[in-house]
Amino acid sequence: MTTASPQPFVRIPSLKTVADFRAHAARLGVQLDCDDVIQAGPQSPLAQPLKTGGRTIGNRWAVQPMEGWDGATDGRPTEHIMRRWRRFGESGAKLIWGGEAMAVSEDGRANPNQLIIDEDRKAGLAGLREELVRAHHERHGRIDDLLIGFQLTHSGRFCRPHDKKRLEPRVAYRHPILDRKFGVTNDSAVLTDEDVERLILRFIEAAKVAADVGADFVDIKHCHGYLLHEFLGAFARPGKFGGSFENRTRLVREIVRGIRAARPKLLIGVRLSAFDFVPYKPDPALSRPGKPGPGIPEDYSHCLPYRCAFGVNALNPVAYDLSETVRFLNLLKSLDVRLVNLSAGSPYYNPHIQRPAMYPPSDGYQPPEDPLVGVARQIRVVAQVKKQFPDMILVGSAYSYLQEYLPHVAQYNVRQGLADAVGLGRMILSYPELPTDVLRKGALAPRFICRTFSDCTTAPRNGLLSGCFPLDDYYKGRPEAQTLKQIKRDASA
Repeated sequence: MTTASPQPFVRIPSLKTVADFRAHAARLGVQLDCDDVIQAGPQSPLAQPLKTGGRTIGNRWAVQPMEGWDGATDGRPTEHIMRRWRRFGESGAKLIWGGEAMAVSEDGRANPNQLIIDEDRKAGLAGLREELVRAHHERHGRIDDLLIGFQLTHSGRFCRPHDKKRLEPRVAYRHPILDRKFGVTNDSAVLTDEDVERLILRFIEAAKVAADVGADFVDIKHCHGYLLHEFLGAFARPGKFGGSFENRTRLVREIVRGIRAARPKLLIGVRLSAFDFVPYKPDPALSRPGKPGPGIPEDYSHCLPYRCAFGVNALNPVAYDLSETVRFLNLLKSLDVRLVNLSAGSPYYNPHIQRPAMYPPSDGYQPPEDPLVGVARQIRVVAQVKKQFPDMILVGSAYSYLQEYLPHVAQYNVRQGLADAVGLGRMILSYPELPTDVLRKGALAPRFICRTFSDCTTAPRNGLLSGCFPLDDYYKGRPEAQTLKQIKRDASA
């Protein structure tokens, strides 16, 4: 495996016009089309409604689910989370896809401050939803076209339920690379079939809670290397939850059927990593203390064909293969699941695939490719899938890195039918008014645009609050901001 010298990438703010942006994409050899002008007003493609399950979604903006590290240790919301949901409501986006990743069990939390969704925490979750709806009504008036979903999750391999620095993994199968990377040393971390049966009931109970507090839908999370996504790649697992495609998708079938029996009016969605790559690591030949090198694939020569991931070319696992992705979406269609949010990869082991960024988090690596390549890859995959599933509502991801040109690309993709809605994650943290500014003004406020500094990841990875420390005054003035600066200085020393 050869290593490449790090290359300087063109920063998006240096591209002063749409023509500059197009020319840069062309130089990279990626197809990333965009509109010349952002269209404001009710005729904008991004202002058009969507219909699903007898409901109307008022525009094409979606707030992506995020994993908060700022709840109470008992799994209930805090004022930090309440403020975030208030801002989601103020954003003007009409599809709130999860807002927050909610653990269906205490042992399934990714951190000791993650929300838990169960009967005991019902009142707090109801308060979150009410705050979002109230804020949306005050700012935008109409709320009958607002669709709110709760994301249900179990963090699997990445569980840290008791200590932010200690993994307590629960896995679908032993992985030839990730076990070493994340400290799985024996079979005790592998869930038994009986454990999985109990987990199915947890998801169903969580969905009942979501319905009871007013959620319009639940997202059965199958992305980013978390547990249900990992089960999709459980080719080597024995028993009824591994091996064949039918067994690897048994979880989603049983969860959907259980929810439908318990709360038949509740809509169901799935956020899916449509493809994956092998884990990456900083190139040791180009790394130095405090400065990780560009990412390179972990050595996978000992595990070819690579039968331990979903949506991967088994003979070349740094390329995707959508054959099982399409098969999975056909399964969802047969289950009448029509809301699908597509992402890719994992923030834990190949973040440049999942959330393209110029600046890595403290525990990451430098981007091995221009981040625009990663954005184009996800947009291309969503377009390919949309062509095959025209009657599904597909939300696209990875738009934040586009920065000034986000609305130009988003508008083009929606207008051309390449995606139904555009999901915003990091960008909403720094700039919650973006959907409203696009639809009302046809312009952005540059000082709020997320520049993908990754502080919103570096902070929680070091046990701090979730938030945009560079641009949000609420976090700038907190003591954690100074702590974060010191952490970054120490890391680069």
